[in-house]
Amino acid sequence: MKKLLKYITEYRKECILGPLFKLLEACFDLTVPMVMAWLIDRGISQNNVPYIWKMGGLLLVLAAIGLTCSITAQYFAAKAAVGFATKLRHAVFAHIETLSFTEMDEAGTSMMITRMTSDINQVQSGTNLALRLFLRSPFIVFGAAVMAFTIDIKAALIFAVVIPLLAIVVFGIMLLTMPMYQKVQGHLDRLLGVTRQNLSGVRVIRAFNKEQAERESFGKENDLLTRMQLFVGRISALMNPVTYIMINGALVALIWTGAVRINMGTLSQGQIVALINYMSQILVELVKLANTIIMTTKCVACGNRVQALLEVQSSLKDGNIPFEETQKPALVEFDHVALAYKGAGEASLENITFTAEPGQTIGIIGGTGSGKTSLVHMIPRFYDATDGCVRINGQDVKSYSLEELRQHIGIVMQKAVLFHGSIRDNIRWGNPEADDEMITEALELAQASEVVAGKPEGLDYEIEQGGRNLSGGQRQRFTIARALVRKPSILILDDSASALDFATDAKLRKALSGLKNTSTIFIVSQRTSSIQQADKILVLDDGQLVGMGSHEELLKDCDVYKEIYDSQFKKPEEIKAQKGEVR
Repeated sequence: MKKLLKYITEYRKECILGPLFKLLEACFDLTVPMVMAWLIDRGISQNNVPYIWKMGGLLLVLAAIGLTCSITAQYFAAKAAVGFATKLRHAVFAHIETLSFTEMDEAGTSMMITRMTSDINQVQSGTNLALRLFLRSPFIVFGAAVMAFTIDIKAALIFAVVIPLLAIVVFGIMLLTMPMYQKVQGHLDRLLGVTRQNLSGVRVIRAFNKEQAERESFGKENDLLTRMQLFVGRISALMNPVTYIMINGALVALIWTGAVRINMGTLSQGQIVALINYMSQILVELVKLANTIIMTTKCVACGNRVQALLEVQSSLKDGNIPFEETQKPALVEFDHVALAYKGAGEASLENITFTAEPGQTIGIIGGTGSGKTSLVHMIPRFYDATDGCVRINGQDVKSYSLEELRQHIGIVMQKAVLFHGSIRDNIRWGNPEADDEMITEALELAQASEVVAGKPEGLDYEIEQGGRNLSGGQRQRFTIARALVRKPSILILDDSASALDFATDAKLRKALSGLKNTSTIFIVSQRTSSIQQADKILVLDDGQLVGMGSHEELLKDCDVYKEIYDSQFKKPEEIKAQKGEVR
């Protein structure tokens, strides 16, 4: 939590003025019982009406000044807390953006969302409350005790006994509940993960009639979280009744002692009223302090979780060599490359060696889980090779600046992701400087121009979040156009035509063949028809490169490729046999 305090340094003035005005308010509050004592002893007891009006006016002035100080303190505390949370959210979001896929896979989406929302909200609330009450409440407690000693030492000994006992109760409960709140937030991560999975897969859940199973799964996690919150809540709830019992016991002792000393003539009625008021102030402030400590405990627990995320360092180290813009298309080399994911039992790719000459089209095919996506993800350094070397234009990709490297690579992921906004805005993700002419050219290459033409708004057509108002094929074509508008040195199409019909896929491949002078192209596909015209085809099987060559060469020499091809295209003998059966 301490490391997060640097994000509040810009609000030093507010962090000082907020508590300061609260202390001023506390000073006026501590003066009120003494004014009341004077009012009773010198005004009411002696029937001195002018003095009563004078003290009554003074009480109103003290109330007005105290209210002004309270409002001012609230303003500065809120400004500091909200500003702190805002900067912290920016810092966490920016840090998440620097993490590699490895750290994101390990942390999990639900955990990062919880850190960005629930945890930082708790930090904001705790900071606000701490700035307003963390100094004021102890100041009132000890100030009331000091003022009691100025009135009567023997009666004030009750204060000296009860305050340490209250401190033991308050801080004991705080130390007990702090680690529990951390566990509660951890279970909140799990519940959010279940919820996110349920909402994202709601169509599949309904298709397989699994609503009841999902309700039970959610109920199980929710009940566990509820039980933990109730347990820690019951412990925290002990604070108020215990402090009430102790304070009320002290009040009984104070009234009894005060009555005896009034009979003895050593205390006046006004003084005993002042002592009771001071004890009541201690009660109110301890209740506030108890709530403040509970909120602060949550704040510290959540702050530690946010800090833990900020301390996660990316496994990718940024290089400093600039990417040669004039060297288009790029030369890509894999030299005995292996990749093992963090926490995985074995490597996903092993001993991958090949060269993609500038302007070549490289097809990559293989069974599910063979490592096709893992291979192309090492080119833009989503993951770094655990062994061997990936080179672009003769330089290890690790030596390039990540920003410059990815600026010259256009990639279309397996899952077509579009963002809320117009078609124009989505295509400009690939090139913020692209004008309508460049966007139209990219759409034509991606076979998406007819989709735009069919929309009355054209490029201004509003795409919903995730592209919900588009078909799967339309989403894929727009994501391809987004990559093409960048005019990249390396173009990676990761199974990006799976939702396209064969005619559109053929048109797309024909259009891409005209990019040989600008881009080296990698096409990952499950269809042999999509890659059979490639200059070089890589065949992967269980993380191994089991075949490399042209379509014709692989049909002769690679059993894996031949098996995939035969499963998609019937052999002539089978066709003849089928015709004979029909006759």
